[in-house]
Amino acid sequence: MALDFKVVIPARYGSTRLPGKPLLEIAGKPMIAHVCQRALEANAEQVVVATDDQRIYDAVEKLGLQVAMTDANHQSGTERIAEVADIMSWRDEGIIVNLQGDEPLIPPTYINDVAQILAGQQLAGMASLAAEIQSAEEVFNPNAVKVVTDRQGYALYFSRAPIPWDRSRFPEQADLSQVALPYLRHIGIYAYTVNFLNKYCSWSPSPLEQVESLEQLRVLWHGEKIILKTVDKTPEAGVDTEEDLRRVSDLLKRH
Repeated sequence: MALDFKVVIPARYGSTRLPGKPLLEIAGKPMIAHVCQRALEANAEQVVVATDDQRIYDAVEKLGLQVAMTDANHQSGTERIAEVADIMSWRDEGIIVNLQGDEPLIPPTYINDVAQILAGQQLAGMASLAAEIQSAEEVFNPNAVKVVTDRQGYALYFSRAPIPWDRSRFPEQADLSQVALPYLRHIGIYAYTVNFLNKYCSWSPSPLEQVESLEQLRVLWHGEKIILKTVDKTPEAGVDTEEDLRRVSDLLKRH
């Protein structure tokens, strides 16, 4: 039987580098339309764009897609998603996937995967994805978030630093073919139960997440678990700059 899950896509108009980013045209459609399409292709039961901007609200509604107007004072997309769950009166045990609004190339299978891995266990209220890192450059790149898991796939820690540190290989030589364990890059897509999402939003930011600037560390700080599934590869990067916009547009036009 197919798993029922919802997808919420937080979408803000304000962006330092690309104002109005969700509405920028890619291959003849606003970027947010491509992201919604990926979610629908993942067989989500319901897809909702969560925004605080009337321009985005009107554009999404015009496309015939579902959109919710949320409070402008939220500090994160996670808080915005929690408000949507409340507006929609979704049940506590229901699964929500948090899909970023600037990821028009996310594979639909990954959206489904993160919901399935959460539903397939009982210890964690939150799930995410990872992919094996193929280059030493990526291991040492602070913008590539690394994750270490236990033998069952539950996260032990996330960091912008190279973890685990291979004492016999680094920093003299960074040969990934010789390291003891594969390095995993975290992929920023999440699934949670509604109940866990509300619990998360009730917690204050933790010292660890503030040091690393990684929201997911709040979960580990409070002694809760995150389950990870390792997928074949890291998806194409999302859209943060004009160069990204051109790259993604070219890729979508070719496909």
